[in-house]
Amino acid sequence: MTTTPTQKPDPKAPAPLPERLYLYDTTLRDGAQTPGIDFSLEDKLAIIAMLDELGIDFIEGGYPGANQTDTALFAEPRKMKASFSAFGMTRRPGRSASNDPGLQDLLQAKSDAVCFVAKSWDYHVEVALKTSNEENLACISDSVAAAIAAGKQAMVDCEHFFDGYKANPAYALSCAHAAHDAGARWVILCDTNGGTLPHEIEQIVRAVCEQVPGSHLGIHAHNDTEQAVANSLAAVRAGARQIQGTLNGIGERCGNANLVSLIPTLMLKPAYADLVKTGITAHGLERLTHVSRAFDELLNRAPDRQAPYVGESAFATKAGIHASALLKEPETYEHVPPQTIGNIRRVLVSDQAGKSNLISEIERAGISVEKSDPRLDTLLRDVKERETAGYAYDAAPASFQILARQALGSATNFFEVDSFRVSVEHRHNAKGEETSVAEAVVKTIIDGKRIMSVGEGNGPINALDTALRKDLGKFQDLIEDLELVDYKVRILNGGTGAITRVLIESRDRTGERWFTIGVSPNIVDASFEALLDSVTYKLLKEGAAS
Repeated sequence: MTTTPTQKPDPKAPAPLPERLYLYDTTLRDGAQTPGIDFSLEDKLAIIAMLDELGIDFIEGGYPGANQTDTALFAEPRKMKASFSAFGMTRRPGRSASNDPGLQDLLQAKSDAVCFVAKSWDYHVEVALKTSNEENLACISDSVAAAIAAGKQAMVDCEHFFDGYKANPAYALSCAHAAHDAGARWVILCDTNGGTLPHEIEQIVRAVCEQVPGSHLGIHAHNDTEQAVANSLAAVRAGARQIQGTLNGIGERCGNANLVSLIPTLMLKPAYADLVKTGITAHGLERLTHVSRAFDELLNRAPDRQAPYVGESAFATKAGIHASALLKEPETYEHVPPQTIGNIRRVLVSDQAGKSNLISEIERAGISVEKSDPRLDTLLRDVKERETAGYAYDAAPASFQILARQALGSATNFFEVDSFRVSVEHRHNAKGEETSVAEAVVKTIIDGKRIMSVGEGNGPINALDTALRKDLGKFQDLIEDLELVDYKVRILNGGTGAITRVLIESRDRTGERWFTIGVSPNIVDASFEALLDSVTYKLLKEGAAS
């Protein structure tokens, strides 16, 4: 018997072009299940604008008919480049598609696409739906057909697909087949419980691709084992060409696949950039950090400083020897250039810092200094002494900038605090209820003029903040939009006489946030020091004349 020799690949043949990978955002629906998050209609419209500008392919707005906000969102067409998707259930068992009010709400929604959720684990079909396996398949087929007849692009989220596949592969596959054969553009395999691991995802998706084309398959991963991003990438390697996820990975329980981490990985890492191509442009990628932080701002929560790619610490280095190498050749300690995703390099100042860290951070603050300036040695010694006493300037770059300007002779003396005092009074209010009221008096000197301000608050720090910012003379207009958004206290050693470190986060109308620090055995002194630095930094930022 003769055998045909194996044909060797032509090394001169052009590499295959990357296949199109589609990104589906479910922040407004699955992300809305995050504890403590409740989107208003205005919130949803603002987030849609963010996602659309970023270049996401599909934006899932919510579940029309489930609540007033989502019903209002889908009541009229929304102008966007992305495909606008509505989410809901397949027809109920025992009802026709035309006689199911929930399905009709989906079909009448002003959306481009409909994403149905369908059971694909026979255990759930029996226990949750209380119907037969055959009727569940009919529900899937009939719903897809109804969506297509209504002019919608049809998708099916196969809920609990991976657990269902492990229990009964034939039935899980039959659910995927039912959706695809009925004309669904996308069949999404969902790791609903979030317990499947990447090697299992890749193996199962590869097997499904032998039955349903990968160009019609998607992945929807939950983060219960911290594997949602890895599982999404595993599905792409296996052939899936749609990824569902959320901004900053929000979602029920432990969250969903984080699109903010997935997008740069898909675009910047050759293993994926050579394999697939997203609809995100280089300009869109450069906006990623801004979108991530603006989204957190809308949620009224502090951004994760250690978030991959977009976090404030993602491209920060603290150790002196690392900083020295980084400043000579960034690739020594950066896996991608930070500017490609709109982030910046930060060389932190701390007790581990060398002069390279110091100079880098000073220059980033816009302060010119010669490397041979002897004041740098004094500043470095001062920083290390302060860090030993409890300061942490890597966490409070605004306070470091003020310290550096003072050491290098750059004016920051906008005003002088002559004195301050604060008292707390326990008394009864007009209703006879016991209450505590704090009162603070702050005396400042501006251009030789003494100004006394009094403020009340629900605590001593709040009262001091109110009094300090009540009247700053000629600077008052510059600080009107200053807002304190976070206040953290840490006890550095034991006992009631312990050293206290206070970290304050501030912001203004531009959305910029900055961190200031104070350290003292007296929590009020530490807090007031951080408050003063916050106001001083704001005046520096506004270009105030001292």
